Amino acid sequence: MLLPFSPTIEAPGNPKREWAPRIWMGCDAAAWWQLLSANQFAVDWTHAYIALFDTAVSVINSALWILSELVHGSRAARTEMVQAPLFILGHWRTGTTLLHELLVLDPRHSYPTTYQCLAPSHFLLTDGWMPRLLFFLMPRRRPMDNMAAGWERPQEDEFALCILGAGSPYRTIAFPNHPPQGQEYLDLEALSPAKRTRWKKTFLWFLRRLTLRDPRRLVLKSPTHTARIKTLLELFPDARFAHIVRDPYVVFASTMKLWKTLYETHGLQRPRCEGLEEHVFSTFLRLEAKLEEGRRLVPPGQFYQLRYEDLIRDPVGQLRQLYAALHLGDFEVVRGRLEKYLAENAGYEPNRHELTPELRAKVRQRWGDVIRRYGYEG
Repeated sequence: MLLPFSPTIEAPGNPKREWAPRIWMGCDAAAWWQLLSANQFAVDWTHAYIALFDTAVSVINSALWILSELVHGSRAARTEMVQAPLFILGHWRTGTTLLHELLVLDPRHSYPTTYQCLAPSHFLLTDGWMPRLLFFLMPRRRPMDNMAAGWERPQEDEFALCILGAGSPYRTIAFPNHPPQGQEYLDLEALSPAKRTRWKKTFLWFLRRLTLRDPRRLVLKSPTHTARIKTLLELFPDARFAHIVRDPYVVFASTMKLWKTLYETHGLQRPRCEGLEEHVFSTFLRLEAKLEEGRRLVPPGQFYQLRYEDLIRDPVGQLRQLYAALHLGDFEVVRGRLEKYLAENAGYEPNRHELTPELRAKVRQRWGDVIRRYGYEG
């Protein structure tokens, strides 16, 4: 259940201010209480009305979850995923959203929608009608990059995991002035066997319900999955992985903006952003290290890497190569839809990010190995 109690967003080029739903409004009562109690209820007084409202909504979500499980739970538990998912990997702001948008144009693919990820406990019961009732709550554009937004658009499944109460680094968004939370869930490898099993069960619980709604191959995009290849292969030995990279200098600046925007838009505190720069630096290196470990485990023909700059220069050619490398079927099936999408979005301009010479030197110092590995020395 999502209602319009969140900060307003100034859409670039649009003088009107738009409402955006807070992600925590999808929590059931247990997950919401756990999030609050783990953070000692440290909600800023300016955000107290939001926490009170979310508390009431969490009870409604719990009731809808119970009803949804009564109606759909047994069928969902028996649902099998015929095809292993295609996972889009990459650090935040590397172009994973664009690649997701392009890959789900294929009529053979499905994806979790924004509504399904923000109401994961009961979307089987409510996604046929509630998004239409709540159409006015969704901004037309994402605040961090001006890409199109909407209840039906592809979304990160990590939000669903976080809302369902599974451990996730995204819990930091709620209380940004606390030390980063859920960092052990970035790669899952330091978890106890019980916690790791619980995470897997929650993930599969959500994916089975997505598959019950639509049995086609799932295309999943969450930057956190970049560090989880080992676990994902345990669940889906035949999974496919598409990894996208981008100029790290741009990635640093854009990621700083991303977290500041999410903290401001979805946080329960007024963010001070202390330590954010170091968090971005260290998380990038950790993600890359786990990616390099994980990709060595992937069987031939199941991992493909591309560059964002090549994708925007030649999207048709790059997608054709990706389809061939990952054995995704006849590319011509999707080519017409892809060309139509590209024509309709030809005027989109990505945000530009400038770094001071000092910050650029720091990025080069901290991320130099990755910059050289991906060929961005120039």
